[in-house]
Amino acid sequence: MPVAILIIATIALSLIMAAAWLMQRATGNGGWADVFWAFGVGTSGIIAVLASSDMVSPARQYLVVTLLAIWSLRLGGHILSRTRKSHDDPRYVKLREEWGALANSRMFFFLQSQAFIGAMLVICVYVAAARPDADLEFPDYVGALIMLIAVAGEAIADLQLKRFGKDPANRGKICDVGLWAWSRHPNYFFEWLAWTSYVLIGADFDGDYVHGWLTLTAPVLMYVLLRHVSGVPPLEEHMLASRGNAFRAYQRRTSVFFPMPPKG
Repeated sequence: MPVAILIIATIALSLIMAAAWLMQRATGNGGWADVFWAFGVGTSGIIAVLASSDMVSPARQYLVVTLLAIWSLRLGGHILSRTRKSHDDPRYVKLREEWGALANSRMFFFLQSQAFIGAMLVICVYVAAARPDADLEFPDYVGALIMLIAVAGEAIADLQLKRFGKDPANRGKICDVGLWAWSRHPNYFFEWLAWTSYVLIGADFDGDYVHGWLTLTAPVLMYVLLRHVSGVPPLEEHMLASRGNAFRAYQRRTSVFFPMPPKG
């Protein structure tokens, strides 16, 4: 990846997340940070790929751009809709409580760390698009299919959760229907799955494009973050505090991340 494009993408994401910091501070709603991140990563990645003169295959270049646009618009649009209707994200509320008087400054640097993560993902997208094989091959199509399945799966999970929450009869209950009966966090699982698509598109299994294996960074990074850092742990802590034994029972019968048949 040309150094200039890498630097510009990193600076752009840093500025985007600085704007996100201002927005969440002005509104008191940390959810805006996720809106800016989803749209920011998508926009930066698309511009980086389209602005490069290193792309051997225009078909792969536009395939990657299309997949990234679908992911960004779906995720960003969903979070935007949710954020506009909510007061704040409980994960960010918890962070502010822990940080106390230093909440504003620590939130700024926390969002800058998200900008760095976004830059790493943009690099992976770029590396996938730059694979030097001129024609699309079978792994490219499999990667595209995985992305479409992941985007559809995450959208279905979000819709099922939204419908469950709208039913007055479910007030105070745990959503354990549909995909939520197979995983406590199906939306996070499909978000992780989406980033595995770039491994198939970028990795050269003949060994001629060593850089392609850098795309493994994306799913590894997203798994660690979603499963062990900023995704599952704070959300489960919030659910235990608000739902108590009902959520503990849900934990016992339902897989935490990877979808599996529910236990009896």
